[in-house]
Amino acid sequence: MVEMPLNLKVLNGSNGRNLKLSQNYTNLSTMMSDDAEQLLAVYDDHSDQRSISLDDTSSTEESPDETKLSLETLNDATPYMGQRFASHDYAYEFYSEFAKRCGFSIRRHRTEGKDGVGKGLTRRYFVCHRAGNTPIKTLNENKPQRNRKSSRCGCQAYMRISKTTELGIPEWRVTGFSNHHNHELLEPNQVRFLPAYRTISDADKNRILMFAKTGISVQQMMKLLELEKCVEPGYLPFTEKDVRNLLQSFRKVDLEDESIDLLRMCRNIKDKDHNFQFEFKLDSNGRLENIAWSYASSVQSYEIFGDAVVFDTTHRLNAFDMPLGIWVGMNNYGMPCFFGCALLREDNLKSYSWASKAFLGFMNGKSPQTILTDQTLCVREAIAMEMPSAKHAYCIWLIIAKFPSWFNAVLGERYNEWKSEFYRLYNMESIEEFEMGWRNMVNSFGLHTNRHISTLFATRSLWALPYLRSHFLAGMTTTAHAKAINSFIQRFLSAQTRLAHFIEQVAVAVDFKDQAGEQQTMQQNLQNICLKTGAPMESHAASILTPFAFSKLQEQLVMAAHYASFQLEDGFLVRHHTKFEGGRKVYWVPREGIISCSCHHFEFSGILCRHTLRVLSTGNCFQIPERYMPLRWRRINTSAKLLQNTLSDHAERVQLLQSMVSNLVAESAKSKDRLDIAMEHVSVLLSRIRDHPVPSSRHARNDCFT
Repeated sequence: MVEMPLNLKVLNGSNGRNLKLSQNYTNLSTMMSDDAEQLLAVYDDHSDQRSISLDDTSSTEESPDETKLSLETLNDATPYMGQRFASHDYAYEFYSEFAKRCGFSIRRHRTEGKDGVGKGLTRRYFVCHRAGNTPIKTLNENKPQRNRKSSRCGCQAYMRISKTTELGIPEWRVTGFSNHHNHELLEPNQVRFLPAYRTISDADKNRILMFAKTGISVQQMMKLLELEKCVEPGYLPFTEKDVRNLLQSFRKVDLEDESIDLLRMCRNIKDKDHNFQFEFKLDSNGRLENIAWSYASSVQSYEIFGDAVVFDTTHRLNAFDMPLGIWVGMNNYGMPCFFGCALLREDNLKSYSWASKAFLGFMNGKSPQTILTDQTLCVREAIAMEMPSAKHAYCIWLIIAKFPSWFNAVLGERYNEWKSEFYRLYNMESIEEFEMGWRNMVNSFGLHTNRHISTLFATRSLWALPYLRSHFLAGMTTTAHAKAINSFIQRFLSAQTRLAHFIEQVAVAVDFKDQAGEQQTMQQNLQNICLKTGAPMESHAASILTPFAFSKLQEQLVMAAHYASFQLEDGFLVRHHTKFEGGRKVYWVPREGIISCSCHHFEFSGILCRHTLRVLSTGNCFQIPERYMPLRWRRINTSAKLLQNTLSDHAERVQLLQSMVSNLVAESAKSKDRLDIAMEHVSVLLSRIRDHPVPSSRHARNDCFT
């Protein structure tokens, strides 16, 4: 139990004695609930005060005994007619504490009289925070509107005090009081979230600023402050939102100088590397609002691997509380590749729309086939506006990360059972089976009224695999890939002391990732590829695809041996040899080299499925058709691919060299002796090539034409 003493100077009507009032507050909950979050949204109402109807007839001046309280309160802690105060500030503090106990907060309202003129200030009104009506806002098309609910509902609860003077000593008396409310009053564990009772002391402000400079998140700041103050989680006198607002106020002081340094650094990088790209936007006061950038290697990678992109907006630059947007994808070796980054002032549709435009500008207007994001509505709207041709989907790993807070308490011991059922439904192939299974799951676990379940089902086409299988996602729905992306991002979020240094941190992280990727690529290429089926298609694919992509195809080849195919008039029916009904429909046109399956596995992953591989094998096809080994999964080099787009002769030589290298790796991996010979000679050759001078990029491009 936490004791909060209240000492107020209150003048009793007859003898003017000082009274000390105290009250104990009991912690009723340990975490902020969803209801508390809704309270924050509704009661954070800072609109202009408007007058309400509080005439003298509504007071209890003539008949104080008829006043009815909404909650039971102690007589000595309840305002009463004729109660005296040494000043109007003491009266306000007294009424504020009374309101807190009852479950509401107050604000200063109307005053009558004016200091220094006539009798000075003679009367004040203090009203419930929900008094008055919602102010009508003037719409401005150039200014984004925040559709926040107002807490105003015309409540008539109030206290009126009037100034009197006896024996030359001024005092304030209660001349009107009503505690009738037209709304529900809050419980003790809810009333503390009202803005009037959320305060950050100067000492806490200094601690928060110090924490921000170390780069830790707001959530981590809250946990540290809770430990320092020995309070239960969620019981600080302020919320995460208050801390974010405070950081924004710090940022406004420091950001201008930081922004100048940031832009100066971008221009310096551009002078050194003409292929570095950045875009920024200034506000009406000439201050930096948004900035986005991308590197030459990122643009090159996007040319080949930009078919499926993750736009991660779940991180913030904590030192300045700025939303951070990061575009990443997956390369042909199954590793994350960086495409671009944006720092934004606000987390809204306008900012994300600007970021999407800037990104498309870096990538020559080329939209991805598929873009994955979190569930933020303004991001979804920005994607629809700026990338209408792209398929938008939700990152499943970001949804699953919320499950413990959504369902753990609701389901209790059945939580793990429910999660297993969710995964089963998520991985289904048929939409009809998914929807039927979802209804059964809701009935089985009694989740008919759960709002998270309702939201998930309403947006199922954006995250459930049965709805996404005809769209290319490059395998970016797995937990392993999610961890790889997050690990990459964390490399440049670890320390954020200066805004200008952040671009350097990103560049270092990207460079490190590129170097690590080259090492992993070499390791994959040198590993001994084990053929499992002995089929000609397998050895052919092993010589063309990267080890990562080949392992995915090999899984399908192994499973294909367990399937039977039946020729129909318009194609083939393929099903597991143990089943006697059902199956997948495969269409094959051998002359044109076209094959497709109703499971859409190739459209989803870029790898042929077991059904199509079974039909190809039955049809005596010994090589996989060229079009079904996409360039993005082949053993290629991104820079060589870019030259291929403009310099055909040079590109053919590069492609020939790549083919020779692929064959070299495949043949060398067959024995230890072969591998030793290859490594010895390749080392000598690589040393000779590196000793050969490299002309500038402009001269090199001209040389390619000669």
